[in-house]
Amino acid sequence: MKAETFISDDYRPAEDEPFMNDKQLEYFRRKLLNWKAELLSDTRDTIEGLQDGTRNIPDVADRASEETDRALELRTRDRQRKLVAKIDSALRRIDEGEYGYCDVTGEPISLKRLDARPIATMSLEAQERHERREKVHRDD
Repeated sequence: MKAETFISDDYRPAEDEPFMNDKQLEYFRRKLLNWKAELLSDTRDTIEGLQDGTRNIPDVADRASEETDRALELRTRDRQRKLVAKIDSALRRIDEGEYGYCDVTGEPISLKRLDARPIATMSLEAQERHERREKVHRDD
């Protein structure tokens, strides 16, 4: 087990540092862990709300509205569940020393992209190529 790397709360990865040094890895690990904790907290709140919110609503329109709201909430939580899996995958890549590198080209993913989307697995260029190819095949 590696010793914990200390970084200040105001630390931001910089282009003039060695790519994916210990400080940058710790920065992204913390960012991912905080994001995951936030999502899991939201999920717990939703579950509690759905359990508490179960009630008999006599008006058909109100009941339909309530069901629509619940379905939307459950869809959102399902998306977040998938996001938690991607966060776990990114944390695994950090532990394995593969984080920050494009799955397609092996090139470093820009720090700006990783800061905006820490679960990114492709560089911006590779992602754009992937989406163009996907769009072409979808139109068939």
